[in-house]
Formats: sequence, structure tokens, C-alpha cells
Amino acid sequence: MLASSICSKAQVNLDYYLPKNISFNKTIPVPLAVVGHEVGEWHITHDKLVSYMKELAKVSDRISIEERGKTFEGRPLLLLKITSKKNQSRIEQIRKNHIKITDNESFDVSKEPIIVYQGFSIHGNESSGANAALVLAYYLAAAKGENIDNLLDNVVILLDPVMNPDGLQRFAHWANTNKSNIINSDSNDREFHEVWPGGRTNHYWFDMNRDWLPVQLPESIARVNTFHDWLPNILTDHHEMSTNSTFFFQPGIPQRTNSLTPLINQELTKKIGEYHAQALDKIGSLYYSEEDFDDFYYGKGSTFPDINGSIGILFEQASSRGHSQESENGVLTFPYTIRNQFITSLSTLDAALDMRIEILNYQQEFYKKSRSLYEDKAIVFGDAKDLGKTNELAKVLKKHKIELHEIKNDFEINGKKFKKNYSYAIPLNQKNNRLVKAMFDVKKTFKDSLFYDVSAWTFDAAFGVDLARNVPLNKIGKEVKELYKKKGRVTSNSIIGYLMPWNEYYTPRALHKILEKGLRAKVSMRNFKNNGKSYDYGTIFIPVQNQNLSQRELFMVLDRVAQENNLSIAGVNTGQNIGIDLGSRNFKAIKKPKVAMLVGKGIKSYDAGEIWHMLDQRFDMKLTKLDTDYIKDVNLDKYSVIIIPNSTGISIDIKKSIGAWINKGGVLIAYKNTLNWLKKANYFMVDFKYPELNEVKNVIFEQRKLLEGAQLIGGAIFKARIDRSHPINFGYKNNEINLFRNSTIFMKPDKKSYNNPIQYTNEPLVSGYVSVKNLNILKNTIPLKIQPLGKGKVIGFTDNTNFRGFWFGTNKLLMNAIFFNNIM
Repeated sequence: MLASSICSKAQVNLDYYLPKNISFNKTIPVPLAVVGHEVGEWHITHDKLVSYMKELAKVSDRISIEERGKTFEGRPLLLLKITSKKNQSRIEQIRKNHIKITDNESFDVSKEPIIVYQGFSIHGNESSGANAALVLAYYLAAAKGENIDNLLDNVVILLDPVMNPDGLQRFAHWANTNKSNIINSDSNDREFHEVWPGGRTNHYWFDMNRDWLPVQLPESIARVNTFHDWLPNILTDHHEMSTNSTFFFQPGIPQRTNSLTPLINQELTKKIGEYHAQALDKIGSLYYSEEDFDDFYYGKGSTFPDINGSIGILFEQASSRGHSQESENGVLTFPYTIRNQFITSLSTLDAALDMRIEILNYQQEFYKKSRSLYEDKAIVFGDAKDLGKTNELAKVLKKHKIELHEIKNDFEINGKKFKKNYSYAIPLNQKNNRLVKAMFDVKKTFKDSLFYDVSAWTFDAAFGVDLARNVPLNKIGKEVKELYKKKGRVTSNSIIGYLMPWNEYYTPRALHKILEKGLRAKVSMRNFKNNGKSYDYGTIFIPVQNQNLSQRELFMVLDRVAQENNLSIAGVNTGQNIGIDLGSRNFKAIKKPKVAMLVGKGIKSYDAGEIWHMLDQRFDMKLTKLDTDYIKDVNLDKYSVIIIPNSTGISIDIKKSIGAWINKGGVLIAYKNTLNWLKKANYFMVDFKYPELNEVKNVIFEQRKLLEGAQLIGGAIFKARIDRSHPINFGYKNNEINLFRNSTIFMKPDKKSYNNPIQYTNEPLVSGYVSVKNLNILKNTIPLKIQPLGKGKVIGFTDNTNFRGFWFGTNKLLMNAIFFNNIM
């Protein structure tokens, strides 16, 4: 695999990548002239990449550039629109005409350009893509001749040079600072072993190639907005895989394609693949297709287009991870990986040009078929007590340009109550009805038992909202342009105190603000009525007496908190209630939590990042991140709560420190595999259930991995009963909850039923794949156990309550564990 022109010092120039016998416009600067090094000599940093792209846009009449937003770290999210000078002069009209193709089946596609979105390095340490984008942008700006003119007259390229700027910058720094003058290909070298968390993820350690459907991150918001604005015909997603691999392009494994994806989509993908094969054959690069990966989960860049009338294509290049690394296929150089990415970028454009009318017709037919699937029905979702998470789901739908309507009046269906201004309707006679179906799809049977990603993501379950299908259109009203906004306020000034229901999603943020002010607050352990109004378990009571603020100051602080969080806080004129009175011992004092979380080696960065993001971005709470490298030297007594996300291994010294801290009164919240070492250390007394190892017959060696994989729970949704009187469940209005699970950790229930506040039902599967064996084991087990240890306690979750930042429906379980652990 080592190109002969690449020596031990990785001397390479642009000619190595570019097609032969093509002349280039000398007025267009090569990357070296702007970034200061040849492509592939160093890993491009994001700032240099931005400088080059902006310079190209300045000097080339083929390129216009758009800054679509910024990352969490403030880096610009660029989009280059590349086409002929003639097309640039009417670029907006081309976009509008392209959308008309999808709205009008009689619109003539023959004279319209095809739209190709080319995206690179959504995983920051898969950087050959972003570096290839430098070569591609130069080629499209500078190449001369009839072929390039024909291409740019008939194709509009939306070039996203790096979809993860923060991760790319992190990785480029690592690779460059560990590069030697004499390139060392020894795979043991530090260059190939990033420190935790690595450059794959964004600022909050999210895998952004799982966020195309949930759209929770600024990078995703930018690119999904571009996608729906343009509806590109082809979207390419350039990745890297293990060093000992070769090169992969889609289609993936055929039987693992989502059944909602039209068969012709995969046929066109395969036809485009022939262009990749021919291009790679010309340069002698090895490749494969249809043996790996899949097109099932619609939240990936290569699959999301498939439910939107486009064709998504995944590329996976074996990764050098640095500048040159030994592999089973010989020495793999960074320039070689860049060249493969560049060559398949060109083969994509060749296919788009040759298949232009065929692919435009496919997209037009896709939306024609969608219109034939119109139903005079609607899906209605909402939560009569929680507009916050209802709106969070509505925001996602809006980002996908899904039309929302109000409901005319309150109504009840199948025992679920839908309240006007707390519910939204999705009419199924709209353009994106297939996308709606995909987002709310429920699947329990599958052609295959292996999945590259999750097997279920049903959005009403994820957001914890009630859902009604097949609602008649006469129950819905006008389209909702702006989402409902609950006017936050304190109802009246009080000399007794104030009551804040705990049902709304953002009440933890409000409570944190109140405690930050040094105010006293209590939580209700029982239901009650005050002045005829009912209050649930978990209602927060803020008394007026013995506060550090005057009565007037307290009112003003609470009113501001209510406004900022869109909450209603009631001032009460009596402490006498039906049920417990406000002076009752059943109102328990709440202390301001001081929260820390273990990060670093041995901790799963995805899980840690999701918790950090939630507390930091949604609830405005400080979180101290304690690295496993130095935690043993930290005085843990200053923290009341420590969270340990899913972990793979923690040193004995850390375990001892954590154990001593718990015994002195600390509260440990632990997830998934962390429970295993807690049990071994005698910090968590729990009985696990394990599947029986039955004798396996008639399975040949070739099929062994299929058998093993079928016994995993890769990501499915399960139903559990909840005891709403238990503090872990405060704020939930239903007696059941939908939980996401991607582990095979099963805990036996306690003999005392009140110690099982959350317990899987006897028929728990809501959506997704699970083997019969695992489903039988899961029934009636518990996903949560709370256990005292000395003066402290351990709260253990078998699964992630914050999955990928969009599982809003179980976020409150963690917040309850943080705020109410002293009364559990």
C-alpha cells in the first residue's frame, strides 16, 4: 500500500493526488501557498483549512462560501457551494428549482443540475477526509478543460470540508505534536495512541454521526438545515476504519437495510459503487463493498438521506492514525489514505454527472410516492404537565421541516389526555410523511439480528411524551409557526411560601438557581391540595420565613427564576392543605448538591460527555470533571455526589478512595459496567441474572460472530413500571416509563417491592431487537438499585439515562438522584 513516491520523511506534493493530463489555473493558489505545507505532510488544523477555503472563495468565480454557525468552541461551520460561474450567478434559483422537482411531478428535470453534498471527517480523528477536502476544493476551483466545465455546468457541489471542527483540531494537534522528523511507522509509537477522549468526538464528546436525526448539536443543526434547504441527490460521508482494513464503499450488508428505504435506493447506490471500483482499480487500491456496515439507523450521515429521497454513501478508509503506520497490508501512509478519499470524491461526481437524470427522476418519484401515501390522519404528541420536553421534541421536528399543528381542544384517547397548548399534531398528508414514519416507527421483528447501530429510536418514547396515532384531522387546528411558550411567573406574593410543581423538564434548573441563591427549599413526599389545586409528589416548597432575603426580594428572585424557565410558581395564602400541610415532616429539606464526575482513562467518553452536556448546557449546573489520573490525590469530601459513567476499568487506589468517601456520607451514582466492579469491591450488594450457556449446535466457524452478535442488545426500548411515590420518579405523571437499553446487565428485584421503584414489566419490549433469551431474562428485572453504604449510598443504573443527548424522557431520573438522594 506504500506509494513509491512517499519516502520516510513523507515528502509529497499535490501531483501525487491529482489526475494526470489535466491543466490547472495558475491564479488559483495551491494549498501549500496558504497553509504552509503540502497536503499530507502534516495533519491540517482547522484554522488553516478555513483560511484556505476562504482564499479559494475569494479568488475563484466557481466558489461561494457560507458560514452556517459555530461549534461549541467557536469554530466556524463552513459550506462551499461549487459550480460553474454561470450557475453561481443563479445559485438561489437553482436551489428553488431543485425543491420544485420534489414538489411537482411534472417539473422537467432534464435541464437542472444534480446536487451533491460531500461531507468529510465527522469523526475528528478520521482526518484523511478533511485533508482530501483541500485537494478536492483546489481541483474543482483550478482544473481546466471541457470535462470540468461539463461537470460544473451540470452539478452543484455542496462541500462540507470538515463536519467536526473541534474534534479535527484536537486530533491534528495530537498527530502533529507527536510526529518525528524521520517518520516512524511502528504502531507502538505514541503518535498512534491518542490520550482520552481522543479526537473522534466534538467538544462534549458526542459521536456526531449519530445526530442527524436527533439534531441536538450545533454542527448537526447547521448541516441538517443545509440538507433540507437543498435536498441534495447524493450525500457522501467520508470516514476511516481500522488500520488493517482496506477501503469500503456502500452498499452495506443488504439484509440490514431499513425496510422504509426504497429498494431502488440501494440499486442506485450499487450502480454508483461501480464508479468507485473503477477509479480505485486505476490506482491499484484494494476495496470491498456489501460485506460490512448497514443502512438501518436513520441518524447516520450515510443513511439519513435515504429516508429523504436522496442517496447516502458511506466511505471507510483504513486509517494511518498518524503520518505512516505498519499494517497487515504493508506500510500505510497518510497521503495514501488522502488520495483514496479524493479519488472516490471524484468518482462520486463522475457518477452524479452520468446518472444525473436517472437520479433526479428517482428523487422526484420518491416524493410523488410520498404524496400517494398521504393519510387523512394525524399523530398527536404531548405531555399535559410538561411543555418543556414536548417543545424539545417539537424543535427537532421543526428542524426537519415537519409541519406541526395545534389541537383544537383538549381530548382523551386510549386513556391518554392531550391538552391544548401542551400538545402538537403532525398531519400525515405532508411532504415529509416518510421521515415522520421513520422517527415514530415501532419495529419488533427483523430480517437480521445484527445491527451496526441501534435497532430502535422511537421519538415519543425517547422524549417521554404521550402519543396518539390515527387522530382524525377534524381534531387539529391551524399550523403552528412558533412553538408554544408558557409564560413563567409567580402567581402572587405570599407571606407563607411558594409551590413549584416538579413535572416540567426544566424544573431542576430552576431549583438549582434557587439553591444557588442560598434559599431554603423542601420537597413533598406526598400528594396534596392547596386552595383547591392538586400537587404531585416532588412539588418544591420554598417557605418565606427564615430565608436570607426579604419577602419582597424572595418574590422577585422567584419571579425571575419562573420567567427564565417558563414555569408557574404559585404563591400560597395558607399552609393548611387537604393532605399534608406545608409544615408537615413529609416536606423534606433539599441541600444544594456539589457534583463531580469521573472522566479519563477507563471511563466511556460518550456516556461522560452526555452527562456533562446535559448539566452544563440544559441545567446550568457546575460539574467538576475529575480525571482518573489524579483523582486519588483529590479531597473528595467537598463533593456530595460523584457520578461514574459506564467504565471499563478503574485502579484499586481509585476504588478505595471512592469507597471511603461513600462510607463517610457521599452519594455515588453509577452506570452500567461500573456496577460490576462496585459489586466485586463489596460496595454494591446486588444479584445479577445471567443467560444460560446452552450448547450450540450446527453453527459453523464462519457463522460464530453472527451467533455472538445476536445475543447483544445493541439498542432497544423497553417498558418499566414505576412507583411515583419514590423520589427517583418524582415529576413523572404516568405509571410506566420507556427506557433505552444497550447492555445485557440484568439485576434481580429486591424481595421488598418498595425497593424496586422501577421494574421492567412482564412484556417489556416496546421497539427494537432483542433475542428471545435476553427478553425472557429481562422480564421483571430492575434497571435501578439504591443501596446504603456506611453513611452514604450507591445509586446504580444498568443503562444510560441520557443516551445521545436526546433521550429526554429519562433525564429526570438522574436529576432526581442528584437532588433527592438524601430521602431515598
